[in-house]
Amino acid sequence: MPHGNPYNICVVPRPPSPNGQFAIDLHDVDKTYRGKVHALRGIEMQVHHGEVFGLLGPNGAGKSTLVKIMMTVVRANRASGTLLGQPVGSKRALARVGYLPEHHRMPKYLTGRQALDYYAALAHVPKAARKRRAEELLDIVGMSEWGNRKIGSYSKGMQQRIGVAQALMNEPDLVVLDEPTDGVDPVGRRDIRDILKRLKSEGKTVFLNSHLLSELEMVCDRVAILVQGEVVKQGTIHELTVESERYEICIEGGAPEWAAREDAIRTEPAGEDASLLVMPGAEPGGVQPVIDRLRGEGRTIVSVRPRRETLEDLFMRAVTDPTTGEVKRPGAKGDAG
Repeated sequence: MPHGNPYNICVVPRPPSPNGQFAIDLHDVDKTYRGKVHALRGIEMQVHHGEVFGLLGPNGAGKSTLVKIMMTVVRANRASGTLLGQPVGSKRALARVGYLPEHHRMPKYLTGRQALDYYAALAHVPKAARKRRAEELLDIVGMSEWGNRKIGSYSKGMQQRIGVAQALMNEPDLVVLDEPTDGVDPVGRRDIRDILKRLKSEGKTVFLNSHLLSELEMVCDRVAILVQGEVVKQGTIHELTVESERYEICIEGGAPEWAAREDAIRTEPAGEDASLLVMPGAEPGGVQPVIDRLRGEGRTIVSVRPRRETLEDLFMRAVTDPTTGEVKRPGAKGDAG
């Protein structure tokens, strides 16, 4: 076991990424619980500095296990890589990380301000800085008026807001948030999105684990999809959905016969007395001749819309077995957890 890394077993030592390219650079991360539940299967994952990175996957895919390994809460059977340029498990790197665990629990007898001060003290933030930082963050997460109330009186959404604030008390370079919008109302989710955008503008790196795909699509630069303990897709949303990009032209009446004969056009009904002409690709120039021809025939064009897969579409395609049409469950490959 490498010196200074008591939490993970690194079987393939690797040097830091060139020029510090990656905030997180994981290789061959493997975890089996009690010799039976194979939670992670050789994870390879890279997160660039200054980006918001989303980790997706169905329940039991191994998302929280991966986060806990990075944060040294769980010991990996095998893992190598770096966190902020240091070996995974390095205390030096962890001191520069802000972390909000899933299902976190803070002492109910503490007020919000006291909780922020307490967790910042654990992170060795100087006392004067703790007070200033707590006031700033209470305002940012919309909890200033509740800062002197005990956490036991908070709703789930208010506890999440305080949880996000405590993850930022040490002014981290990397922020790891495990289900940060769990139990938060739409207003709170918008506020947390604004916080993530602010962190990105400050050059921080955010690693986000969430089930709310629409939320991730709005804030993430890149995503990885985890299925049965393996990364099945990783990249920008554009890179992962480029093959689905298309234009849809909706017209009144039936589809023209010439459109049905074109290899690059797919026709389908679009409700009562309307048709859809679907053309693959994202270049607007490709649809102009079709629009001109339709106009030349006196056709009424209802709409012309660029389309691509949503993050939810991409996710469902990744987690669905193409043979059976069923969602891949943890037990299918040895109980990934």
